[in-house]
Amino acid sequence: MNYRTLMTVALQADGNQMQLEAAAALAGRLDAHLDVLCLGVDQIQMGYFFTGADAMLMQTTLEQARDHADAVRAAVDSQLEGRSLRWSSRSIVSQIGALTEVVAGQARYTDLVILPMPYAPDGATEDEAILEAALFSADAPVLVLPESGLPDPFPGPAMIGWNGGDEALRAVRAALPFLKQCTSVDIVVVDPPRRPVDQAQPGLALSQMLDRHGVKSTLTELPAESRSVSEVLLDHAEINSCGMIVAGAYGHSRFREAILGGATRDFLSKAKVPILMTH
Repeated sequence: MNYRTLMTVALQADGNQMQLEAAAALAGRLDAHLDVLCLGVDQIQMGYFFTGADAMLMQTTLEQARDHADAVRAAVDSQLEGRSLRWSSRSIVSQIGALTEVVAGQARYTDLVILPMPYAPDGATEDEAILEAALFSADAPVLVLPESGLPDPFPGPAMIGWNGGDEALRAVRAALPFLKQCTSVDIVVVDPPRRPVDQAQPGLALSQMLDRHGVKSTLTELPAESRSVSEVLLDHAEINSCGMIVAGAYGHSRFREAILGGATRDFLSKAKVPILMTH
């Protein structure tokens, strides 16, 4: 599989430069088409208006959202015009409550969605909803970018956070076009379960699968030592100068991750390199 269609979502007229530069660079390198969804979000939902003012307020807020979407698209077009790549942009207005359906409807036919870290200090409140719409409702792989954008070179060395789960395996399959370009691939298992001496090492079957795709990999087992899995993986990625992390997203429910925390939320707030995720 190759990435033939990339997509990113622009929310602000002046805050998408890093994201657009990364998406455009990948589209050019992969000879892919880049779709840019320029969103104007109506933050006031029907049902919250006072009696008798629904139609007037709805019209006003929708016009504001439409003007915002048009301004975002104008900024995107200005940044991408004249580049030697295939791209298109569209402006769409959505109420905040319908954001998931709007984003998923555009992302479901995309090979890879490129988005910023949803928990960045200067991130938009809609970033988390957009990411989850792509992962869950559109069932699309997402490349989540840190504030620094794409490293140079990319992907460089890669690390796979492996736990044997369905989410992790789907992420590896989605990442194959990048993994084939990596200078090295490290399959990392944190606190593997004890096994009999005659049982295969965790990750060995994955390594064999990758080898048949022409991807050479190493297997690494790391102890947690009272740290979280995400901390162990992020430290290992930094020590080994990894340019990309491949990991499954939300192995637990989103509610549990939101309340108790989890590896996914830690990755999406602390990672310093791009993470390719699927659910």
